[in-house]
Amino acid sequence: MHLDEIFFRIMIYLLAAVISVPIAKKMGLGSVLGYLIAGIVIGPFALALVGSDGEDVMHIAEFGVVIMLFIVGLELHPGMLWRMKRLIFGLGGMQIGFTAFIFAVITALFWLNTAQAITTGLILALSSTAIVLQTLSEKGMLQTRGGRHSFSVLLMQDISVVPIFAIIALLANQVVTDGAELDSNGGLTDNGWYQLMIIIGAVAVIIIGGRYLAHYVFKLIAETGLRELFTATALLLVIGVAVFMDAVGLSPALGTFLAGVVLANSEYRYELENNLEPFKGLLLGVFFISVGASINFDLLISHWMLIVLILTVLVGVKLGVLFVLGKIFKLNSSHNMLFTFSLAQAGEFGFVLITFAAQVGLYDGFTSGVLLIVVALSMLITPVLFIINEHLIQPRLIKSVNQEEDTVEDNGHPVIIAGFGRFGQVFGRFLNANGIKLKIIDNNPHNVQYLKKFGYKVYFGDMTRKDMLDAAGAANAKVLAITMSERDQIDKLVHLAQKHYPHLKLIVRAVDVAHELALQNIGVEGHRQAIFDSAIQLGTDALSALGHSQHQSYRSGLTFRHLDKRFMKNLQQRYSKDDPHFLMETKKFAEHLENILLMQQKHPYQEMDCAWDTHSLIEEAIEVDESQNSTPND
Repeated sequence: MHLDEIFFRIMIYLLAAVISVPIAKKMGLGSVLGYLIAGIVIGPFALALVGSDGEDVMHIAEFGVVIMLFIVGLELHPGMLWRMKRLIFGLGGMQIGFTAFIFAVITALFWLNTAQAITTGLILALSSTAIVLQTLSEKGMLQTRGGRHSFSVLLMQDISVVPIFAIIALLANQVVTDGAELDSNGGLTDNGWYQLMIIIGAVAVIIIGGRYLAHYVFKLIAETGLRELFTATALLLVIGVAVFMDAVGLSPALGTFLAGVVLANSEYRYELENNLEPFKGLLLGVFFISVGASINFDLLISHWMLIVLILTVLVGVKLGVLFVLGKIFKLNSSHNMLFTFSLAQAGEFGFVLITFAAQVGLYDGFTSGVLLIVVALSMLITPVLFIINEHLIQPRLIKSVNQEEDTVEDNGHPVIIAGFGRFGQVFGRFLNANGIKLKIIDNNPHNVQYLKKFGYKVYFGDMTRKDMLDAAGAANAKVLAITMSERDQIDKLVHLAQKHYPHLKLIVRAVDVAHELALQNIGVEGHRQAIFDSAIQLGTDALSALGHSQHQSYRSGLTFRHLDKRFMKNLQQRYSKDDPHFLMETKKFAEHLENILLMQQKHPYQEMDCAWDTHSLIEEAIEVDESQNSTPND
């Protein structure tokens, strides 16, 4: 294939990605599945925009895997690994070991030889980091116990990819040279010992060079101030290590991973990562599109029963192993099911490892083709697994542990708080500290159980239902504080309270500016964006750090709050971002606000109010005292 044909093929790949990936992400499928779908669409079994002979493009795209493993190595901070060692190496190591062993036994009994079975077990033990972490983050579950356990296992799987590469290479060498590299006594020949010494020397060169030489090189490049030169040096490092390792007979991915680990504590670590990240994402995208285009649908159609059977065994075995490990590590039923269903698929590294195993001769075309289809299908059904857990499993678990809505005592507390997450807890602690009695309702059973350990009397229930509002004592309360995070639930509860309890003073957490303006339009007076005041406070801290007096910074914050409140009232009829008047008024407000704050800084009352700024007075007094009591140097 000529160079112009390769670039044309890559252009087709990128065009397909631009179209399919945004659609896939909006559907909750994730970018990896988007790339795979793009490859399937343009591949020989759909639109046939590219043929099945994409090896040249695949070779270019595989460099994305090399960069990815270098970045994985950079992210392996020894401190982080030590803090999470029990979950990463304990739970993650057990998951990989047990799952790989079971798959190896099953495939060795029914299908593959020993080397192929071990390789298949290791590949299928991995899960999809990209899909799982994205889904957990979008659903707000990453910081739950089940989410943290899932993250730990995924991290261990990422770490294990390079050793798996090495194991596959060793298995391939054993298959190819079985008996050829042994002398008459069964030992290594002189050539074998020579190759071993070269490998040890190559690893030593990378470790010593990364530890003692790379710092000075990157320091020299950084002093030039040319970012493109730093990017070129980073690429040169990765390409050089990859070529060097390939020349001595080792996997380029292993070498770049090792180089990344060596540089993990370097002061240039983040700059290296930021410069290489775009190349990694681009080339990995092309790689996954190539995988999608190479999926053999003729094989899928002709052997669909075998593929469905393997897929069923894959998901079933992983569900069983993960469930047992969750029990061993004392996850409760709800978190354990989240952990179990999150990791029950194969991962994107499977495409890389299967392709590598085929290249080194471990897999024939049929075996690699079947496994590629199974990995892709397992990732495609991941959203379905999350839906099954969220809508079928979790509701049953909640009922089984008696997490039905609590019977709420109407003890006449004047304030009802709906939602007691991070925002609601700060709000409630503030009122509690001022002697205000609270009635707290939350619809997250795990949150309710967790907060009860700290002495909070929190009731479980859905506050968007009228009977729950009645039971909470809304008829006798004075204030309903709505501190939930989901806008649709907030709006539903506001409508319900205004309709049935108009006497209640509503204090509402707004999601964003548009939500705040919408609340104003329906008559809610007490509202504030969740991040507004904390952002203003950080802004006043920044002013102080820039040399403004404490009083000046504090007054600027008060002025900004006051003017923003007036501005919001003026705009409550024009909160649509498409309204040209809204945009015009917003620009005018920004100019008006800047003029007022600058004028305020120059006003003479700043000097009159300096007595308020006790911090500055104390520092000044310390300086005067030091100058008066200082003695000449001897």
